[in-house]
Amino acid sequence: MGNFSFFQMIDVLGTAAFAISGARHAMDRKLDVFGVIIIAFVTAIGGGTIRDVIIGSTPVGWLQNELTITVILIAAIGTLIIDGNHPVVPNTLFLFDSLGLGLFTLAGIDKALQYDFSVGICIALGTISACFGGVLRDVLLNKVPLIFHRELYASACIAGGVLFFLLRYLHVDGYLNQILCILLIFVVRILAVRYNLTLPAAQTDKKKLDRQ
Repeated sequence: MGNFSFFQMIDVLGTAAFAISGARHAMDRKLDVFGVIIIAFVTAIGGGTIRDVIIGSTPVGWLQNELTITVILIAAIGTLIIDGNHPVVPNTLFLFDSLGLGLFTLAGIDKALQYDFSVGICIALGTISACFGGVLRDVLLNKVPLIFHRELYASACIAGGVLFFLLRYLHVDGYLNQILCILLIFVVRILAVRYNLTLPAAQTDKKKLDRQ
């Protein structure tokens, strides 16, 4: 029961973080109240929904958990009220997005472990859980998804997943392991943006493409 409660807490915190992030992105695009709430929902549940569909876990998680819907509504409406009267600093949006990334990576890995998937598949599903809500959000807001930018995003999730299984192999306490992995993903994202750490860009011969 203790372990379930811990992961339930991770899921709730991740849902709230991504809902706030989605709401803020929507507000930056000047969407109306309904649009803000929809984008908050998509950001918070998109990755987990795709993950559940892939592994055949249906009905998907949020359809069986009224708490998820309640958390998203509270987070979205709270963001509308608070930010409408007291605009937050831009860094707050980034911090919520980074926190959600770490929390949902671990939530996705935990769900994958329940199906006894291999280490690589667990990390992949954790990354999908964390990243694809943001992909859907950006597509709906007509932006290039952040995951396709050069800055470290999905790579941070993969690094956190690798650390999780390494510490698990070393028999590090479960709660400590999970917290360290969330912190790693959070810190990698912050450092990547702070110091402009990026993956190599794909190079093409522009002149050759123009001739084609």
